[in-house]
This record gives sequence, structure tokens and C-alpha cells, in this order.
Amino acid sequence: MSVSHSGIPTQDEINTVTPPPAILNRKPVVMVECFQHIPCDPCAASCPFGAILPFADINDLPKIDYERCTGCGLCIASCPGLAIFVIDMTFSQDSALLKLPYEMLPLPRPGEIVKALDREGHEVAEVKVEKILKTKHKTYVVSIIVPKELALVIRNIKVKENHNG
Repeated sequence: MSVSHSGIPTQDEINTVTPPPAILNRKPVVMVECFQHIPCDPCAASCPFGAILPFADINDLPKIDYERCTGCGLCIASCPGLAIFVIDMTFSQDSALLKLPYEMLPLPRPGEIVKALDREGHEVAEVKVEKILKTKHKTYVVSIIVPKELALVIRNIKVKENHNG
């Protein structure tokens, strides 16, 4: 499988890594948007529950055992390609919680309203930052509250250049 020349995955590719609806509607779960066969496997080593299955070959694409996944998000910051997200469609009736990798400055603050971006970088909504997790990696994990209908669309955020206060 290969990502289009733009580097943006096609909908068919996204469909191959989207967790089944029955899982998404039951619990928080990881979604790994890794489409390149390259020597990389820190995601599997970082999962304490064995939900990202061990690789038979270092060039394999990640495979997920959704029943083992708790949605903890420990794998998010371990991915050098920033390709791992956690989706919690059970967060509330109308909103999902999305945990995503973030390596930009300035860092958002909990409670801050930020612009949510799709895979192409287009602004698709304004969302609230729920939590920021500093990890042992250089990557932070930012949890945002998003409309459920955009949980499978939003993949990044844009923070205002200057924070007030």
C-alpha cells in the first residue's frame, strides 16, 4: 500500500486502518495511520497491553488487536511519523475525545480553543483542549474535544501565536 504522491492518505487507505464501528462505539481505541513499509516498530514496543502486535518483519505495517487496546495513548509519542491517534467516541453524547501527537510551539493550554485541522491542513472546526501530556519523547500528547462527526477527520491543531494572560 502506498500513500498518494501528496503524502496524504486516500480514503481507501484510511478505511483499512479505521477501527471497526463496534469497537469505536464501545471504548477508546488507537488508530494507526501508518502506510509506508519502512524499518520502524517503536509503537509495538511501547504498548504495555500488546495491542499493537509484534512485527514479523521490521518493515511490516502495524496490526492492532482492538480488544487489547485500552486507549491509554502511550504509543502516540513513540511514533516518529506522528501517525498514531486515540479516538474516544464514548466521551459524551455529542463529542469525542481525540488524543494526538503535537510537536509545535507554542503549546496549547488546557481549556484553550484551537483550530482543528484535517489531514490536508484545512481548518475544519474550533475545538477545546482538554489535556496536555508531556512524555519522555519530544512529542506531547494533546487531548481535544471534537464533534463526533469529525473524530475521524481531525488530525492536528493550530494554536494562536500569542497566548493572552
